[in-house]
Amino acid sequence: MKSPLSLIVCLLVLSASEAFAGVTVTSPANGATIQGSVPYVATATTSCSKGIGSMGIYTAPGQLAYVGNGDNLNTSLNLSPGTYNTVVEDWDNCGGAGTTAITITVTGSSSSGVNVTSPANKSTVSSPTNFVATASTSCSKGVASMGIYTAPGQLAYVVNGASLNTSLSLSAGTYNTVVQEWDKCGGAATTPVTITVGSSSGGSSFSNIQHSGGWGQYGQGPPSFVDCSPSPCDGITFSMEQGVKSPSMSGEASQFNLGGTTVYSDALFNNHLIGPFSSQGMPDTNETLVPTLHDFTYDVYFYGSNLALSQAVEFDINQFFDNTGFIWGHECRIAGGNEWDIWNNQAAQWVPTGIPCNPVSNAWNHLTIKVQRTSNNELYYQSITLNGVTSNVNITYPPGSAPGWYGVTINYQMDGNYKQNAYTVYLDEITFSYQ
Repeated sequence: MKSPLSLIVCLLVLSASEAFAGVTVTSPANGATIQGSVPYVATATTSCSKGIGSMGIYTAPGQLAYVGNGDNLNTSLNLSPGTYNTVVEDWDNCGGAGTTAITITVTGSSSSGVNVTSPANKSTVSSPTNFVATASTSCSKGVASMGIYTAPGQLAYVVNGASLNTSLSLSAGTYNTVVQEWDKCGGAATTPVTITVGSSSGGSSFSNIQHSGGWGQYGQGPPSFVDCSPSPCDGITFSMEQGVKSPSMSGEASQFNLGGTTVYSDALFNNHLIGPFSSQGMPDTNETLVPTLHDFTYDVYFYGSNLALSQAVEFDINQFFDNTGFIWGHECRIAGGNEWDIWNNQAAQWVPTGIPCNPVSNAWNHLTIKVQRTSNNELYYQSITLNGVTSNVNITYPPGSAPGWYGVTINYQMDGNYKQNAYTVYLDEITFSYQ
């Protein structure tokens, strides 16, 4: 089990220069499959008064494929067929940086067809929903126009030419959309894209978060457990791959990996759900939603072929407002003793609960964590349910200090053992509910 400082770091309590730095990538969508060249469109923000110096694209750890000056990026990369865990990064003029990881699969070019780079198929998106696509054809006269069907026979948008970039206002729900091109020889081609549009305000849950964008990836090593990225760094290797078909329950699982040479080091993966840099389209710009939320549920399935190699796996819920941090940390110690620990915010330490944690290898383990923020602003650990067995925690702690932080986030973390044996865990059907 890592030192208490690591949880503070893993919950993104970083230096002030990084507190408001971030990268927003509008194309390609995370998890997209792309034919031919890959269009990258992104913007960066920072709290640094001197602004953004430059932005770049890594196609693999240490492989900087593109860099440009300023706080926006619009370029295309020609990549060989394969799956890439790319990272778009910004560097500000105060020495800070921000990153957004984008996993893509590049296929060979086609003589005709529609290539949709945003949104990703089977993704959860916000409204308005950004559609970015290009078309190619074997017709010598070229592509005449492109359009978007939001349902059979419902042509919601059409544009002349072989490229499309627009946003559609859609009500909450699931849509079997189709992006189509019509060429000047009378031919046509289509690409179906199924999306789920979440409520832009007042929604009660997010689903399939493991397949959404917005995941950050960091390594942390003893003794200070300061974030490092991208992998490999500080003797730690870590990675995330989305869209895994097997093992999977939904067909869209995500694979998380930890390894390296630094013993007892960790891999942190986090996602901003509500507030700045929201991956769910809920930035809460006026800061009116987050302070009203008080009940949270983190529901997830996880799978590992040899979970005994894990020192611990962590599932954390975090709420920040009014310079206060509510950090509900849950650590399933596996090699560390098969027991659930929870995080005491003010004392900054892990506390054993006496609740056993014995996940099963080579099987899907179902975990549900329920917590509350009480009416007098204390953290209430309500219950932990693992594989159908519910254990009531019933422990309350005061919150901690978090100057300048705002929003609701979740974490998943993998802790390395005394040999730093490499291991893999798959997550699927992550649902986060709030009220």
